[in-house]
Amino acid sequence: MENASTTTLVMKRQFEVAPERVFDAWLNPDMMRKWLFTLEATNKIARNDPRVGGTWEIVDVREGKEYRAIGEYLAIDRPRKLVLTFKMPQFSDTVDRITVEFKAVDAGCEMTFSQEIVVPHEEDWTAEDIEKALTEYHDQTEHGWGYMFEGLKQLLETGKINYPS
Repeated sequence: MENASTTTLVMKRQFEVAPERVFDAWLNPDMMRKWLFTLEATNKIARNDPRVGGTWEIVDVREGKEYRAIGEYLAIDRPRKLVLTFKMPQFSDTVDRITVEFKAVDAGCEMTFSQEIVVPHEEDWTAEDIEKALTEYHDQTEHGWGYMFEGLKQLLETGKINYPS
């Protein structure tokens, strides 16, 4: 995309379950609807075709508004690596790339998540404006994934997510 920059977010998380279970939580629609861009109570659609070239879709409804996240699988190597695209068409035409790697460790699984975040520029932005936007996109994205990964950890380790009231 012309008039855009990218920033990369990298996060690591530990799970006290086997890498296969963490990997599968990214692909199983029944699991996806509980943590991936949605909550079970507000999820409208959790669709998935887990093969290279296959697509995924999550639709969440909050306060009467639909939020749609979609993407395509670029690589699936169970239980080691998953590469997919990510787009929220209601907000932007940009397409991010997500890579998730899973590694067995003594305590269970270490997941390394990275997202190449495309940040569109507005007309007349200065270098300072671009840097500020890159930081904001990075930090907001990290915050959102932090909540999702906490939910995923609870779901995998206890069977349920304790949502804050």
